[in-house]
Amino acid sequence: MKEKIVIEGGNKLTGVLNISGAKNSAVGVIPAVVLSSGTCIIKNLPNIKDVIYLKDLLVSIGAKVEVENNSTMVVDSSTIDSYTVDYELAKQMRASYYFIGALLGRFKKAEVPFPGGCDIGVRPIDQHIKGFEALGATVTLEHGIIKAEAKELIGAPIYLDVVSVGATINIMLAAIRAKGITTIENAAKEPYIVDVANFLNAMGANIKGAGTDIIKIKGVEELKGCEHAIIPDFIEAGTYMVAAAATRGDVTLTNVIPTHLEAISAKMKEMGIEIHEYEDSIRIICDKNPRAVNIKTLPYPGFPTDVQQPMSVLLCTAEGTSIVTESIWEGRFKYVDELKRMGAKVKVEDRVAVVEGIGKLGGTSVYATDLRAGAAMVVAGLIAEGETIIGNIKHIDRGYEFLEDKLVSLGAKIKRVKVESD
Repeated sequence: MKEKIVIEGGNKLTGVLNISGAKNSAVGVIPAVVLSSGTCIIKNLPNIKDVIYLKDLLVSIGAKVEVENNSTMVVDSSTIDSYTVDYELAKQMRASYYFIGALLGRFKKAEVPFPGGCDIGVRPIDQHIKGFEALGATVTLEHGIIKAEAKELIGAPIYLDVVSVGATINIMLAAIRAKGITTIENAAKEPYIVDVANFLNAMGANIKGAGTDIIKIKGVEELKGCEHAIIPDFIEAGTYMVAAAATRGDVTLTNVIPTHLEAISAKMKEMGIEIHEYEDSIRIICDKNPRAVNIKTLPYPGFPTDVQQPMSVLLCTAEGTSIVTESIWEGRFKYVDELKRMGAKVKVEDRVAVVEGIGKLGGTSVYATDLRAGAAMVVAGLIAEGETIIGNIKHIDRGYEFLEDKLVSLGAKIKRVKVESD
């Protein structure tokens, strides 16, 4: 039996909501435990499918893993005895490719199936491979398996041709155990990079510059166990900020780092939405139709591509016409066809969408084309007149913890139902 999400739209979201640990940090930190010779305790993990997949991947290569309270993972990496990652598990998610860097660092060998995940456009790993080869590894692709091997890893200067979170983290993982100093230039600056670097440093790594465009890594002989708490998920927070504004609600989000949300907050303020920032919380108040704005997604600290889809739904209810430019992933507008089924007026040409504010959407059956598109469909369902039924929700479960429960706590009418087919 498959599942769908059913939403009865038209209810304002009000109340207080706690934000979970960051998915994109968790999927970098968990593979990094491979490099440890001891036991690592990772706290504030989101209870999502991607974390479950990664736990299973660790077990498949020999790690001893215990999960406590659905939010803490205790991993003994000393028993890991394999550098080969299972195909069926790897194809479930994009972040499985972090095992290449981690296993290469530990064993000087890695065999990892080409990763799966969301279909939002071409997601090459050429910058990852460039980094591994610069460190002295030979990388080949055989029958869908990425094979990396090195007699020895030697630190080197690496310039990324494009800013890539995945390549930055993967190269860091491999370089930790390389001899000498590795310098990553044009590195990604996302909070996830800083979080993974802090975790590695807690294990005994020597990483400086995380959060800037130049990261320096001095190789070490061994990494110990440690305890680490995942940072709050600013993409989840951004999604609920949009949902609050779209429903003309009043929501306070706790367990957030407001500086991580600055690009989203600034754009929402430009739309006329009230944003009140506190030390570790943020309040969103919207009691009127927002103004149309133009948005262009950019690497951090620019407007995040992962919030573009929900934000475009909010723009459907704005006064005027907005232009949304997607500069990160060329396949990120696939959800627009679903949104049009709900009455949205959106024209897409290449990487640009023109969104005409129409005030209201109508409920219907739609499909989650990817993780963040699924979040966009949920926001659309919350504001639509009538009932919205969302299929293919496996994508949503990969990135959002207790989505229905959290929305119900804010006053939404949303439930999950089992169906014969999607």
